[in-house]
Amino acid sequence: MALRMENDAHVLTVYLDGEIDHHAAQNLREEIDTSIERARPSALALDFRGVTFMDSSGIGLVMGRYRAMQPFGGIVTVKNASMHIRKVMRLAGLDKLAHIE
Repeated sequence: MALRMENDAHVLTVYLDGEIDHHAAQNLREEIDTSIERARPSALALDFRGVTFMDSSGIGLVMGRYRAMQPFGGIVTVKNASMHIRKVMRLAGLDKLAHIE
């Protein structure tokens, strides 16, 4: 799993690429949380365009970043997820926490 981040106009965008499983999610959480703490963005955009597989760890990844954004009053947006991943996220109730595009 690889990721690239851009911080522009108070929006931290994280581009995810590869598979999100238990092992990959741990490293992603640490890297994203470090960037959130440093940048204190008003919005976090998680771009799932390059994600080829996601298990329940991906749900936890989004939920945890929602919690990480709360102290700043920030919002979370999920972008470019495949139809299957969007469906899983909605079934898990993530659409109550994050805007899923």
